[in-house]
Amino acid sequence: KVTRHGFPPYLSSSAPYQASDSFGDVGRTRAPWWMEIMVGMVIGAGIAIVLIAILIFFILRRIHLRKAQEAPKYRFRKRDKVMFYGRKIMRKVSQSTSSLVGTSSSSRPRLKKKQKMLNIAKKILRFKKEVPTLQAKEPPPSVLEADLTEFDVANSHLPSEVLYMLKNVRVLGHFEKPLFLELCKHMVFVQFQQGEYVFRPGLPDSSIYVVQDGKLELCLTGTDGKESVVKEVYPGDSVHSLLSILDVITGHQKPYKTVSARAAEVSTVLRLPVEAFLSIFEKYPESLVRVVQIIMVRLQRVTVLALHNYLGLTNELFSHEMQPMRVPPLSPHPARPSTSPIRHGKRFGSLTVPEEHREAAVKGEPSAFCLTATEYFCLFLFFFFFDCAGIQKSLRSDFDMAYERGRISVSAEESNTPPTFTRVPSGVYLYPEEEPGVDSIFAPLPGRPSAALFEEAQKEILKLMRIEDPALLNGRVTLHHAKAGAVLARQGDQDVSLHFVLSGCLHVYQRMIDKQEAVCLFVTQPGEMVGQLAVLTGEPLIFTVKAMRDCTFLKISKSDFYEIMREQPSVVLSAAHTVAIRMSPFVRQMDFAIDWMAVEAGRALYRQDDQSDCTYIVLNGRLRSVIRKANGKKELVGEYGRGDLIGVVEALTRQPRATTVHAVRDTELVKLPEGTLNNIKRRYPQVVTRLIHLLGQKILGNLQQGRGPFSGSALGLPSVTTSADVTNPASNLSTVAVLPVCDEVPINAFNLELSHALSAIGPTLLLTSDIIRERLGASALDSIHEYRLSGWLAQQEDINRIVLYQTDSSMTPWTQRCIRQADCILIVGLGDQEPALGELEQMLENTAVRALKQLVLLHREDGPGPSRTVEWLNMRSWCSGHLHLKCPRRVFSRRSPTRLREVYEKVFEKTADRHSDFSRLARVLTGNSIALVLGGGGARGCSHVGVIKAMEEAGIPIDIVGGTSIGSFIGALYAEERSAVRTKQRAREWSKAMNSVFKTVLDLTYPITSMFSGSAFNTSIYKVFQDKQAEDLWLPYFNVTTDITASAMRVHQDGSLWRYVRASMTLSGYLPPLCDPKDGNLLMDGGYINNLPADIARNMGAKTVIAIDVGSQDETDLCNYGDCLSGWWLLWKRINPWAEKVKVPDMAEIQSRLAYVSCVRQLEVVKKSAYCEYIRPPIDRFKTMDFGKFDEIYDVGYQHGKLLFTGWARGDIIENMLKDHRSADYNDSKRTDVRADFTDLAEIVSRIEPVQSYVAAEGEGPLAHPFHSRNCCC
Repeated sequence: KVTRHGFPPYLSSSAPYQASDSFGDVGRTRAPWWMEIMVGMVIGAGIAIVLIAILIFFILRRIHLRKAQEAPKYRFRKRDKVMFYGRKIMRKVSQSTSSLVGTSSSSRPRLKKKQKMLNIAKKILRFKKEVPTLQAKEPPPSVLEADLTEFDVANSHLPSEVLYMLKNVRVLGHFEKPLFLELCKHMVFVQFQQGEYVFRPGLPDSSIYVVQDGKLELCLTGTDGKESVVKEVYPGDSVHSLLSILDVITGHQKPYKTVSARAAEVSTVLRLPVEAFLSIFEKYPESLVRVVQIIMVRLQRVTVLALHNYLGLTNELFSHEMQPMRVPPLSPHPARPSTSPIRHGKRFGSLTVPEEHREAAVKGEPSAFCLTATEYFCLFLFFFFFDCAGIQKSLRSDFDMAYERGRISVSAEESNTPPTFTRVPSGVYLYPEEEPGVDSIFAPLPGRPSAALFEEAQKEILKLMRIEDPALLNGRVTLHHAKAGAVLARQGDQDVSLHFVLSGCLHVYQRMIDKQEAVCLFVTQPGEMVGQLAVLTGEPLIFTVKAMRDCTFLKISKSDFYEIMREQPSVVLSAAHTVAIRMSPFVRQMDFAIDWMAVEAGRALYRQDDQSDCTYIVLNGRLRSVIRKANGKKELVGEYGRGDLIGVVEALTRQPRATTVHAVRDTELVKLPEGTLNNIKRRYPQVVTRLIHLLGQKILGNLQQGRGPFSGSALGLPSVTTSADVTNPASNLSTVAVLPVCDEVPINAFNLELSHALSAIGPTLLLTSDIIRERLGASALDSIHEYRLSGWLAQQEDINRIVLYQTDSSMTPWTQRCIRQADCILIVGLGDQEPALGELEQMLENTAVRALKQLVLLHREDGPGPSRTVEWLNMRSWCSGHLHLKCPRRVFSRRSPTRLREVYEKVFEKTADRHSDFSRLARVLTGNSIALVLGGGGARGCSHVGVIKAMEEAGIPIDIVGGTSIGSFIGALYAEERSAVRTKQRAREWSKAMNSVFKTVLDLTYPITSMFSGSAFNTSIYKVFQDKQAEDLWLPYFNVTTDITASAMRVHQDGSLWRYVRASMTLSGYLPPLCDPKDGNLLMDGGYINNLPADIARNMGAKTVIAIDVGSQDETDLCNYGDCLSGWWLLWKRINPWAEKVKVPDMAEIQSRLAYVSCVRQLEVVKKSAYCEYIRPPIDRFKTMDFGKFDEIYDVGYQHGKLLFTGWARGDIIENMLKDHRSADYNDSKRTDVRADFTDLAEIVSRIEPVQSYVAAEGEGPLAHPFHSRNCCC
C-alpha cells in the first residue's frame, strides 16, 4: 500500500503522526526499562540466597558428620527397619489373637481369619526365629585385678613385729598359736645406725633378724676380702639361715664365716634367739620333728631347685671333704680308694678317723673332727637314698594309718622273723638294663664271717644315729650284696631304702640340665650311709645311687626308720645334721640370700612398672600375669604354674616390670635377688650360659616342644616349661576342680572317665571328701589340721601330673578347699537340660573366684547334637571357654558305687581311646591339644577333605579346627560332623551347586560393588549349615575374616555359622562384603590378612598345629601381553582351536594371588615355627574355581596325606604330638603300686590315734579309695 504521493506510508508527510500514535500504544502496554532491571535484580538475589543456603546446609552437614564419626553409631539397613516395625505390628496382632483364646465359639471364625492373616504377614515379612547371640562379657575384676590391700599391718589385731615374724620365717608359720606366741616373748628390739653391722664374720650365728623399719644390706666376703651386697632387706623381710637354725637346735652352733649384715640407714630390727626353740622342743617333741622336716624340705625344694635346676649347678652344692669312718675289715674285699669320674678331677680316698675323735663327735663333744667327721656324712648318705622297700615287716595295728600316709607298702609275708644276712629283698626294682632271674644282681652274701660283720655294723649304726636302745634295731636291719653295675635307686623314685655301706662303694649321680648324661656328685665309702634327705622330706630322690663295684651294705626300710623315730624322735636331729654338714659353704651363703616366700590368693607378687630386682620360681600354686594398656583396660597375658620362672627377662635386662602378677591361689615361691644372681655369675661363669639359654627361651618363645628349664626335677616332678606360651592360660595346669551344675550330672562316672583319659598322659589322682577322710582321718578337713592337709595336697601335686578335685553337692568345707586349690574349674552340665544355674553354681557366682572357669556340657552317645549353648553361656558369668563331650553309655547308666567300681576296673585295664571326647578334654587340660588349620585357596581346598580322611586313618586326633576362606567352610563341616566321610558327602554336594552356571548367571548384578549380588552364594552356604551357631559345634572352631571397616583381622568363634563362613569366603570383586550382624562392619575374605592362621590356633592353646596350605603358588610362565589387554582377544584365543594358547590369570586367580601375597611373611613364620607341621598337597594345577573337579582334588589330598602320615608314624612324629613332655620323668621313674602320700613326721611322733576307715554308704558318695589308689594314682 502506498500513498497518493507514491511513497510508502512511513515516508509520507503524515507518517510521523501515525508513528507517534503507534508508539503511544506501545508505551501504554510495556513497563518502563527500570522496572525490568528491578525484576532481574530480585530474581538474581533469590538465586544467590538459595545457593548460599545450600552451601550452608552442606557445611553444617559436614560438621555434623564429623561429630558423628567421633561417636560412631550402628547403621540400620532399610530391611532392618521394615523388620523392626513388622515385628512391632506382629506383636500387637499376636496379643489381640491370644486375647481371643477361650472365648465363645462365635469368635472362632474371627480367630481363624486372624491366624491366616498372621501367617500371610509372616510369609511376606519372611520372619525367622530369632537366634540368641552370645553376650560379650568381660572377665570379672577378681580375674584381672589383684587385691589392693597388701600385707595389712595397721588393721591387724596382732602387733606388727608378730606379723612380720610370722610372714617371713616360714618355719614359724607351722607352729600352733600358743607355741608361736611363746616364741615371740623372746623377741628383742635392736636399733642400728647407718653403716653399723648387725652381725659380721666371727660372731655366733644363732639368731633370726626381721627388719621393722629401715633397710639392711646382706653382704658376702669374697676370697679377696671385699664385700659384695647380695640382698637388700626392707621392712617386713628377714635375714636368717634355716641351716644355721638347724645347727643350733642340733647342738652344733657355728659362727658367721663369710656373711655379714649392715644397716644401710637407721633401722629397727627384731632379733629372735634360736635358743628359744629348745625349751619348746622339750615340751613338744612333735614340733621339733616338724621344724626339722620343713628345713629339709626347704633345702631340697628351694636350694636345689633354684641352684641346680635353673642355674645348672651340680657338685658345687656339696662338700667333697667328708672323711669316711673306719669299719673292721671283715669282708674279704677290703675297701679300695675311689676312682669315680668326678668333675674338676676330684677323687675320694679312703681316709680313717681317729677313734677318739669319732667317739667325741658321736657324743656331741667338741672335736677337731666333729663338724666334718664322716659319722655325719654316713648318716647323710644313709638316709639320702632309699631303695624301694625290700624287706618290710608287718606293722603294728596302731601304726597302720600313719604308715599308709607315708606311702609305705607292707609285705604280708614278713612277720617278726629276725633278719639274717641270707634274706633277699622281695620288692627291689628291676630296671631295664637288669635281667630278672636266678642270677639277680641282688644276692645273698657268699660264705664269709657274716654274723660278726652284721653285729659290728649294727654297733656303728647305733653310734651314728645316736640310738640309745639297741633293741630298736632288732628286726629292722637286713644285710645285702650288690654286684657291680647294680642300680639301687633312681632319681625320681618315690619309695627307697637306707643303705649303710660295709664294703665297696656307692656312686651318687645326678642328671645334668638338658642332657641325658649324669654327673658323679660324690662316692659313698665304707662306713657311710645314703638316704636321710629323702626320709626327712618324704619326697622323691634327687639322685641316682649305683654300685660301680661289688658292694655289701645294710638296708633299713622307710617304715622301720619311722618306727625308730617314733620311739626316739631325736634321731631326726642326727640325720638332719649330717645333711647340713654335707652342704658346701656356697649353699650356706645362698641359704641366707635366697628366700622362700608365700603369697596368698589375690595378693600381687609385683605390679606393672615396679623396679625389677629379683627373679621368682614357682614351687607350687598358680600366678596370673595381667597387663594394663594405655587406655586403662586390663588384659590377661598368661598364667604361671609349678616350676615356672617369673620375671627373669626384666631382672636380667633391668627393665621395669611389664605386667602385674598376682596369685590365683595360695602360692609358694623362691625369690632370687639380683645381687645374689650377680654373685653366683661371678663365682661360676657357667651359670651365665644357662641364664642366656633361659633368657633366649623366654624372649623368643621357642618352647613349643614343651622342654622346660630342666629335664629332671629335683622333686621328681615332670619337666615343666618356663611359660612356654603365656598366651595360653590353660597351660601348665596342676589342679582341676570339677563342679556339677545339678544332682542329675553323673559326676562320679565323669571323673572316673576323665581320670582314665588323663592316666594315658601322666599320673593322675582323683580326690573326693570321702577319699580324704579315709586316707587322712575323719577330722582331716578341720581347720586345726590346715598344715597337714595343705602339705599333703602339695605333695600330691608334686608327684602327680594332674590332680582332680571333686566337689561335694553343696558348699561344704571340702568344696571350698577344692575351689581354693583349683587352677581351673570345670562346670559340668547336661546338654539336653535347661541352662539354669544350679544351687552350688549360684554360690560360686557370688564368690570372687580367681581360677578360670570352663563350661563342659555332656551329651548322650545316641542323643541329639549340641544346641542352646549360647543360652548356657549367657546365663553364667564370664567363662574362659566351653566344650561339648559325647559320653559313652556307661557314664549315664545308673549303677551303685560298687557296681560302678567294677565297671571302671575293667575300663582302666584298657588304654584310653585317643579319639574320644574325654581324651580331648584331657589334652586340653594338660596343654597337649592338636589343632587342624585349613588355608584358603578356592576349589583347591577340596583337598582338605582328603587330608582329613588320611589323618583319621593314621590315628591323629583333632581337638581344635580353624581356617580361612574355603578352609573355614571345610573346617566348619568337620567340626559339626567329626567324620571325614560325612564331611566329604556334604562338601561334594555343595561343590556341585557351586558349579551351576544357571544360578551364577541369575545372580549377576550391576557391577558397582561386585559382579554378583551374593544371594545365590548365601543360599548355598545357608543350605549347608542352616541356623547352626558356632558355639554348637562339637569341636572348638574359629575362622578369620578381613574387616575393611576397621582395617583389621577378625577371629570369629561364636555367632551365626553360615554368615561368618560366607564372610571368610568373600572374594573382592565377585561378592559384596558381608555386614557383620553384631556391629555392621564390612567383612571380606580372611585370606587377605591371614590365609593360614596357625598362630591363632596356637594362641587358643594348641601344642601342635597341623596347617594345610592350598594357596596360589608363584608362576613365572605367564604371557607378556603388553600394556593393555582385550578380553575379546583372550576369548578368541580360547575358542579358536588353531590359535596359540596364552596363559593369563583370570579375576579369581588374581584375587587368590593377592590374598597369598598379602600374608606371605606370616606364612613363612608359620612354616619355620616349631609348633607347626606344615603340609602342602600337590594341587597347583587346579584353578580357584574348579569346583567341578571335586573328586579329583579330593583324591590328590588323600593320597598325599596317606603317604605323609605313614612317614610320620615311622618317624615317631605322631607319638611326639601325643606325648606330654612334662610327664616324661614320671614315666621314666619306676614306681610300685603304692599310695603317694605326704609323710608328716610330727604326726607319727605325737602318736595320733588311728582312725577307722571311712567308707561311703552304698548308693551315695563317690567310689571307695582302694579302687582309686589302684587306678588313679599312678
